[in-house]
Amino acid sequence: MERKYMSVQSSLNDTISQGLSFFRPKDTAGNYHKISDYFGENTFDIQTAEEIPDSIREEINEVINSNAQITESQAQIVAKAVTAWALNKGATHFCHWFQPLTGATAEKHDAFLDYDYSTGQPIEELSATQLIQGEPDASSFPNGGARSTFEARGYTAWDLTSPMFLIGSGQSKTLCIPTAFVSYHGEALDIKTPLLRSNSALGEVAKKFLHLTGETDVKRVIATCGAEQEYFLIDKAYYYQRRDLVMTGRTLFGAASTKNQQLDDHYFGAINERVMAFMEELDFELHKLGIPAKTRHNEVAPGQFEIAQIFRDANISADNNHMVMATIENVAKRHDFEALMHEKPFAGINGSGKHLNWSLASDTGINLLNPGKEPHQNYRFLAFTAAVITAVDRHAKLLRASIASHSNDHRLGANEAPPSIISVFTGSTIEKIFKAIKEKSDFAPESQEILDLGAGQLAKLPKDNTDRNRTSPFAFTGNKFEFRACGSDQSIGFPLTILNGAVTSVLEEVNHKLESKINEGTPVDQALLDVCHELLNESWNVIFNGDGYSQEWLEEAERRGLPNLKTTADCLEYLVNKDETSFLTKHGIYRNSELETLYNVHLEAYITKREIEFNTLIGMVNQHVIPAAIQYKEKLTNSILASKSCKVEATVEKELLKELQFSLEGAFEQTRNLKNALSDLHEKNSEEEAARKIAYDLMPVSELIAQNCANLEQIIPDDMWPVPTYFEMLFCI
Repeated sequence: MERKYMSVQSSLNDTISQGLSFFRPKDTAGNYHKISDYFGENTFDIQTAEEIPDSIREEINEVINSNAQITESQAQIVAKAVTAWALNKGATHFCHWFQPLTGATAEKHDAFLDYDYSTGQPIEELSATQLIQGEPDASSFPNGGARSTFEARGYTAWDLTSPMFLIGSGQSKTLCIPTAFVSYHGEALDIKTPLLRSNSALGEVAKKFLHLTGETDVKRVIATCGAEQEYFLIDKAYYYQRRDLVMTGRTLFGAASTKNQQLDDHYFGAINERVMAFMEELDFELHKLGIPAKTRHNEVAPGQFEIAQIFRDANISADNNHMVMATIENVAKRHDFEALMHEKPFAGINGSGKHLNWSLASDTGINLLNPGKEPHQNYRFLAFTAAVITAVDRHAKLLRASIASHSNDHRLGANEAPPSIISVFTGSTIEKIFKAIKEKSDFAPESQEILDLGAGQLAKLPKDNTDRNRTSPFAFTGNKFEFRACGSDQSIGFPLTILNGAVTSVLEEVNHKLESKINEGTPVDQALLDVCHELLNESWNVIFNGDGYSQEWLEEAERRGLPNLKTTADCLEYLVNKDETSFLTKHGIYRNSELETLYNVHLEAYITKREIEFNTLIGMVNQHVIPAAIQYKEKLTNSILASKSCKVEATVEKELLKELQFSLEGAFEQTRNLKNALSDLHEKNSEEEAARKIAYDLMPVSELIAQNCANLEQIIPDDMWPVPTYFEMLFCI
């Protein structure tokens, strides 16, 4: 049962030296290259590629802005240009890179190789047709029962708005073409397609909103976002000794270290040398991909880190975040780390989230969530912010469902994450202003002029008029909203889509009201205040600036009537509740059939992933924990018998044996109960009932097993414990 510490330590020694082998590139004079020298060198962006003539670029931009179809001749020019660029960079293959409903990405590589049949010679080619459309087998991807296995046809369609990029670190590279993925009948089988629809819908209503408020030169408005990505690193040697990490992404049991994050000494602490080498190479690879990685630091928990990127177009940012996760995992392996993206890989310490920073920007440089410097900009900001708050209030259940997963259930509501109750943090200044608007009273900020909310001058709002509230799931942070409840392992495309759709729905109503008031002769500023007043009266209950972790808030939220959907099993039904989803179908973001597919896929994923966890836990207890306990029990028993034969008291051994036996019996009994419950889970329950039974009956049993295993770990000698401990995994990097 003894673990092979020598091989682990040898691996650590090797990887520490190997992990420091990354060096920043230098020019021929020996000077380090600046980031700007190599930024985007592995990215082909139509907007900046020198290989695309300006006239064709303008035509393609017109196609993008008008949602028209690109012509074959235009696509052929792009295909030739990107082929020449990719081949020059060492590419041998291309693929349509897409985001199926697995939450991950997919790619099927095809060689550039073709034949010139006139000469019979091989050539390198990517045709216009191959660029625009692909036909992967769609039968093996999640479809929620929407189609039969024999209905295998699916299509990938080139996304002109997202740059193509190269992957691969060896001699052969692959050109990735970002695409949407749809069924034979045009139904979305991916995350990108609804996101693109929501971006278009929101852009149109936001443009009209700006036109109504006097910004008539605005031609385009886009949703923008930047994702903060949290993750853990552990040594690969330990990772492969933990079957639960390999199979499920998290430890299913483990005793807490005596020191973990109590001293708050890891957060923003000095980054150790081996991790810094990894981070340097990670930044280098991301910058070559044109991904604007900006911030890196130690997070709260030991072994936990974060990387954040600069704001950009929401669709591109969603693609970038998938590449960030993939690059973290790939670079980690080169340093003999394993990167853990699971929301809660270790019990008792902070889990990992993905903070989704979101705003809207116009082609004229307006950020709709920036208070601005002029009174009319302030009125516009207040009305738009109130519209977003109302969107969150009306569609809280779907927003909660958009970040629901078996893994995020471990994190939401814990001490490091927002609660499962969706509320909005505005900060005290904005709250006071909104309260004055709601009550139609004057607002007098300290040391500033009185704000007459009837028709007078509006005081300039400071940009940073809000503190940060880490306990809020949806917080205003100065010039953007931060959706803090997203899970570290999930695609941001789905919550982005729901958020975009929710704001689209409310903003459309705002536009109707504004237009009506302005046509009646009401000044624009007053019309904005009137609409803001109506919105705040409707959605005031969702504004909360206090401690989201407190028991008092749970009670207060219930009094306010805010939903508290604690588990994924509680959330998913709202994906097919037509009263809740009507705004999505009205604006063409989802079809009812697509929502049904989405519901079935998420439900199946929740059940399947939990079953994998349960079966893995049962196997580890029976094959590792119980044998180790029995082996130590034998040692204790022999010691007791030997002591008795020598007429010596064995008080210590007897006490240890009692504690050992109690936890051993508990682990054995609860593991048997879990196994029995799993055996008839599907026979006695519908899928919906099975999900709830898992959430409310089986999960508590698995937690009891984990506690018994943790107790045994603290009793059994370290050299007899069969798997790496939290101390080893979190601190030995």
